[in-house]
Amino acid sequence: MKTYLAGRALPQFQKRLLTWFRAHQRDLPWRSSRDPYRIWVAEIMLQQTRIAAVMPYYDRFLERFPTVDSLAAAPQQEVLKLWSGLGYYSRARNLHSAAKQIVAEHAGKFPRTLEAALELPGIGVYTAAAVLSIAYDVPLAVLDGNVARVLARLHAMRGDLRVPRTWRALTETAERLLARRAASDWNQALMELGEVICTPKSPRCLVCPVVQSCRAFAEGISGEIPAPRKKRAPVAMTIAAVILLDSKDRTLLVRDPGAHDEVLFSRMWQFPAIQVSREAKPELEKYFGETFALKKLTLEELPSARHGVTFRNITLLPFVARVAELPAVPRSRILALKRLGSVPVSSATKKLAAAVVGASSKA
Repeated sequence: MKTYLAGRALPQFQKRLLTWFRAHQRDLPWRSSRDPYRIWVAEIMLQQTRIAAVMPYYDRFLERFPTVDSLAAAPQQEVLKLWSGLGYYSRARNLHSAAKQIVAEHAGKFPRTLEAALELPGIGVYTAAAVLSIAYDVPLAVLDGNVARVLARLHAMRGDLRVPRTWRALTETAERLLARRAASDWNQALMELGEVICTPKSPRCLVCPVVQSCRAFAEGISGEIPAPRKKRAPVAMTIAAVILLDSKDRTLLVRDPGAHDEVLFSRMWQFPAIQVSREAKPELEKYFGETFALKKLTLEELPSARHGVTFRNITLLPFVARVAELPAVPRSRILALKRLGSVPVSSATKKLAAAVVGASSKA
């Protein structure tokens, strides 16, 4: 790997890839300027999330928070509300905290050094390198899944790319191949190549601008690289939730620090819920009796829903219960069910609410 694409071959390789990118790059909103704030927000949103899913969130987020100062000044609950449905909510919390730090310590400007960028919440080596190189042309190579796949195929590297020794070798290769005088376009070109040409399955080798430099293509093994990663065995969970409704169709939302909260409801507003093992109703009745002093609930079961979070396969069991008065408990709030969208909630909570709305429309 150390000698491949060296000497005269390297500048020729760089030129072919840069020429292709400059002619064929997609028109993405975060490419409209070199504003580091816009690039940073995009990079955070794109973590573990497809571009198509990010696009509407990105536009709404930038419309409400056009600058790092406006983001820093906003209440966290408003930031989370705009992020609602995008998932991985720690990203939004870290983004908000980092904005405050940028305003307080860097005069509202994203720092220009790797060391300073890495001190910001939620910023790792990849994100720091991406923002600094794309916004400021700092000569830092990026290495994410897309780039790693491209480099592995170029060098016909087999095996699990995430093995530490292999990842270190890929990091060194990314640094060696970097077009240091065009770091912004170079890193974006590698990422673009991995996203639209050198895709995980069925790579489009015949239209690849650097196919003549690809050892995997020459050896006929492009489809075998990278090796499939060993997936964690799926875990099945059942979460039962109760939508309490009073005579005015108001409901109770809580912030439950239960074991299911971190992965499913992300410490956002949710309906009271518990993880159940067998019979949901008796477990719910016990929970509501002990926690909310509601001894005699009439639980109406609604159609279940499926929800996936990382390796967890979750069955959501929604129940609705009419009460004369909603209980007053710590870390809770009462609002009309139809106003659920006015507070930050997760996708799982939205699915539970949809079950109630669907049942009401059929009644």
